[in-house]
Amino acid sequence: QVQLVESGGGLVQAGDSLRLSCAASGRTSRNRGMGWFRQAPGQEREFVATISRSGISTYYATSVKGRSTISRDNSKNTVYLQIESLKPEDTAVYYCAAARVQGEDIFFRGRNYEYWGQGTQVTVSS
Repeated sequence: QVQLVESGGGLVQAGDSLRLSCAASGRTSRNRGMGWFRQAPGQEREFVATISRSGISTYYATSVKGRSTISRDNSKNTVYLQIESLKPEDTAVYYCAAARVQGEDIFFRGRNYEYWGQGTQVTVSS
């Protein structure tokens, strides 16, 4: 079993930066790829970024590529998402997720994730 708790969201202005954190617990969390997703009001959940177990491999959605960095510190069992140059369209609840299977693979589809956090709200004002 893996538990995930996100933090770091808040109200920011367009152009600001933000770093979200996801604290994981459970003995297998370090062995899984991790991902960030987001869901804006009235919209479907969408993929944001993913990172492999080792942290070597990453993959980003086009909407955030070039201004976001996903990273992990396995000694702290924590995954981070840094977003620069925030835009109003980045406003959403951001969720951290742990992959269904253990290993080095990365995934961008929600169905490949089994464990989800409760989410943290990010609001970007124009």
